[in-house]
Amino acid sequence: DEPYAEELQWSAFSIERFEQCSKLTHPLWSTEHYGIYGSSNGLVCISDEILNFDSPIHIWNPSVRKFRTPLISTNYIKFSYVALQFGFHPKVNDYKAVRMMRTNKNAFAVEVYSLRTDSWKMIEAIPPWLKCTWQHHNGTFFNGVAYHIIEKGPIFSIMSFDLASEEFEEFLAPDAICSSWGLCINVYKEQICLLFRCYGCEEEGMDKVDFWVLHEKRWKQLCPFIFPLNYCHRPSGISIDNELLMERRDFIKGVADMYLC
Repeated sequence: DEPYAEELQWSAFSIERFEQCSKLTHPLWSTEHYGIYGSSNGLVCISDEILNFDSPIHIWNPSVRKFRTPLISTNYIKFSYVALQFGFHPKVNDYKAVRMMRTNKNAFAVEVYSLRTDSWKMIEAIPPWLKCTWQHHNGTFFNGVAYHIIEKGPIFSIMSFDLASEEFEEFLAPDAICSSWGLCINVYKEQICLLFRCYGCEEEGMDKVDFWVLHEKRWKQLCPFIFPLNYCHRPSGISIDNELLMERRDFIKGVADMYLC
């Protein structure tokens, strides 16, 4: 009768066998729902499922059952939107977390946490094209750079932030991308890629996911993924073996399936 009172549980799956190998329980044994905001070399970054400006962040190693909880800055106004990402930066040999926060009045702040120094740094130089009304969608972290899909009016673009140089960059998305539904950003063969399922397939009885990679700061369209119609619902990412991960949800039965394509 009270499904939201149940404990949330994450599971780790072996990519070779695609079988569950462990269950992840919150390091503080909290029953609150939490989200995973990045992982690298066995470290996992977790925080509240719905992020707030004062949400606690835990950098956790489930294998040895140890974690660190960075102190969160408390001198902020209440930001209405918070994004969090985590990963390893090979150039500086350090694990980094980045928080991007925005208010309804277009105030924007970015701060970076260093695991090595256990400290936060506020980024002062914010480009003018981010000081406007925009909507954030999903993101990814690769090679020391945080990437986010953002929507400004009818235009979709990719915002990148290099945690070593502390520089922002914007890449306009391909013209075919017109909706956030079925849109996913990930890494394919050491390149940032976009997956988009919106348009039907010309092949009868089949569906497709369009596919682009960011090559030398330009989008290059590759062959789409084609699969049986209604077999899978939406792309959720790409595995380290460069296989497409698709998910299908049945909201009536309350179950979800994941497929490797």
